[in-house]
Amino acid sequence: MNKIKKAVYVCSMTLAAAVSFPIAAQTNTNAMTPHEIGARHDADMKRCDALKGNDRDVCEKQADARRDSAKANAKAGKKTAEAQQEAAEKKRDADYDVAKEKCDALSGDAKDQCIATAKTKHNK
Repeated sequence: MNKIKKAVYVCSMTLAAAVSFPIAAQTNTNAMTPHEIGARHDADMKRCDALKGNDRDVCEKQADARRDSAKANAKAGKKTAEAQQEAAEKKRDADYDVAKEKCDALSGDAKDQCIATAKTKHNK
């Protein structure tokens, strides 16, 4: 009877771990800080402590994989944000160049005012 209880316990813990991992995987890892990623990994590893043998090994590998995936997503998100900022700067510069070129058709005070307006509008 004792072996049956132990087997039921191990199966229930394995099932609990299997159910909790997909739920944790659905969280938005792009918004996670390195501290949050580490804290989540520590919590995942604590859940693995209740398991034995191969179930524990699998649990730990899943926790490590989720941590590595979250780190990669955070890095990709940072690169995306930097790329978007760079693209916005290039667009502003291009728009400013067009505005300056339009000012070249003017002369005197009108040209000076046109250039001043273009500088103000495009943060130059």
